[in-house]
Formats: sequence, C-alpha cells, structure tokens
Amino acid sequence: MERRNFLQTVALTALGAGVATAAPLTLFTQKNAGRNTAGKKLKLSFRPYDLQLRHVFTIANFSRSTTPVVLTEIEYDGVTGYGEASLPPYLGETQSSVMDFLKKVNLEQFAGPFDLEDILYYVDKIAENNTAAKASIDIALHDLVGKIMGQPWHKIWGLDKSKAPSTTFTIGIDTEEVVKQKTREAAPLYNILKVKLGRDNDKEMIEAIRTVTDKPIAIDANQGWRDKHYALDMIHWLKERGIVMIEQPLSKHRLDDNAWVTERSPLPVFADESFQRLTDVLKLKGAFTGVNIKLMKCTGMREAWKILTVARAAGMDVMIGCMTETSCAISAAAQLSPAVDWADLDGNLLISNDIYQGVTVVDGKLTLNELPGIGIKVVGSKQ
Repeated sequence: MERRNFLQTVALTALGAGVATAAPLTLFTQKNAGRNTAGKKLKLSFRPYDLQLRHVFTIANFSRSTTPVVLTEIEYDGVTGYGEASLPPYLGETQSSVMDFLKKVNLEQFAGPFDLEDILYYVDKIAENNTAAKASIDIALHDLVGKIMGQPWHKIWGLDKSKAPSTTFTIGIDTEEVVKQKTREAAPLYNILKVKLGRDNDKEMIEAIRTVTDKPIAIDANQGWRDKHYALDMIHWLKERGIVMIEQPLSKHRLDDNAWVTERSPLPVFADESFQRLTDVLKLKGAFTGVNIKLMKCTGMREAWKILTVARAAGMDVMIGCMTETSCAISAAAQLSPAVDWADLDGNLLISNDIYQGVTVVDGKLTLNELPGIGIKVVGSKQ
C-alpha cells in the first residue's frame, strides 16, 4: 500500500481501536487522587549525579566526556524503587530542569504504587516534554511495584529472559588508531559492534575496524548524511563490508527522504532522532523498517511497552536503545529486551562510576537476573 494511504487508513483504525493515544487505560481523576486511607505514602526524592565516561564519546555533531543524570528514589512502606534521568546535551534537559520538574510532582495524593496508569498520566500532564524527568519517575515506580510483587518486570510481562538478544557495543567517531584500539578491546567481548558515522571519515572508520575484526556491525549515522543518494550509496557500500543495520541516515526533518532510502535499502533502517513517543509509531510506518525505543525519550517503561505492542501490530521491527546511563536505566530497558529484534544497551559499560549492579553481558548477550523490579542493587556510594 502506498505510504500516505496506509497512514490515513491506519490512523482511522487506531482511533477506532483506541491505540496510540496518550490517555491511560484508567484515566486520572480527582476522585482517584487522595484516596490513600492506609496512612502509607509514596515519597519521592532525587539528586544530581555526573557520569564519567571511560573514553571521550564522539558522534556526528559533538563530543563529550561526561553525562549529567538525576537519580530518583520512590519509597513506600519501607520499600524503595530506583530511577534515573540521563541528560545528554541533545536531549534538551538539564539537571536543573529535571529537578525543577520533579519538585512539582506530588505522589502522596495517590493510594499507592499500583496506580501506575493514573500516576504516570498525571506526571505526563504536569508539563510538556521533560521526558527524561518523567522516565525517572516511571522507572522508580516500576522498580518499586516489582519489588512489592517479588518479581522482575520481564516475568510480569510474560517474557522469557533467555530470548534477550546480544547487545551492540558502541565505538564513537575517532582517529584511525584510537578506533582500532577500541575495536581490539571490544571485539572479543561482544557479538556485534555499533559504529557512529556521519562525518567525512566514514569509510576510513569502517576500514580501520575491518583490519581488526570481521564481526557484524550496526551503523548509527545520527542524521549526519546530507543527501539521500549519498546515503543509499553508503548503505550499499556498508553492506558489502558486513554491516547489518542502519540508524537514522538523514535528518529527522526529512521524512520523505528517509522513506525513499528505506524503500531502496538492502539493510533495515531504524528511526532514532525521528522517533520519540507512542504517537510517532504509525507516522513512521513505511518511512523506516523499525523504531529505536529509548526510555529517556518515551517517558519510561510503561510507554515503551505500549510502543512495542503498537509497532508489532504495524508490522515494524523494534530496537531498544539507551543514552549513557547507569545500570539502573539500562536494566529497566533490558526488561523489554526479550521481545525486541535489536538491543543497544551498553550505556552503563561506557562509564567508570556506576553505583548500581544489574543486567550483565555474558558472551556478548544481555543476561537478565531474577532480582525483583528492574533487577538492580546498589553497590556504590549514594552520596
């Protein structure tokens, strides 16, 4: 079906079926608020924290050696859930903006953490955007609920943890010698590498890596290719060198050009910057092979699960990705990993000061544990 006709048809179908809307299954109402009669209260706390990267991280548009985050905790009846907002510069949020948002959140009006839909609908409506701030609450709530239930979220969702895929490991844009050294370190540990492209040394990057390893490579151009014909030529060149998938070849503002590339590409093409939240899924059908879900962009686990469901119904592939994050947010995202096609959950592996321990990588494969909630424990200083 021609893409525009498909979008019109699927939009009407979605409205009729009630999917891909922002409203929760149970709408928040004032009647639901304030009905806590047991004397137990949800208590939110938060603090800033700076992640230190093991190597300078460079993509098509900038470089950085640290990533600011805000760590959250929600306590209820002696149980604590942990969350995180990761704030790379391009996301548009800061530690100050996140903490200002969190100061507006009143969780004490709710009966308890099991009112997930009501709570997260209320949080989402406090202000526009602020998606990482919202994700920090969502993750902490899911961790709390899972701990109270005594189950990890992959089990609550009915997923088989043995089906979790291998994760890519990211190699940023750098000089030939640095790229080779990073590849020598990563290749023995991971089954698939991820390489950032989008500058004027793309081919040199790939050729340098291929002198070290022949392992499969995923490519993230981060909107760095300017012309659709050049992008398609590059994809054909990359396929000949063992590349297996492409992320965001062109600007997010050029949807038709991305669709043109996807239609002709010999490799699957995933939306990253073009994709943010649930309402974007059906808009991208036909323009990309699949979508890259990131908790920091979609407000957390609750919406990520809905995105996964809608994307599958639309016949699209699904990838779960991340920012530079601690094992808190990475482990939260990993709970969905047994249900996706591709995983890029290496953000915690790129930092030197992780204070949590959670999902691990064994023989290149994401390995979920049986700890309840999002599957983490605190191992470092909380100060």
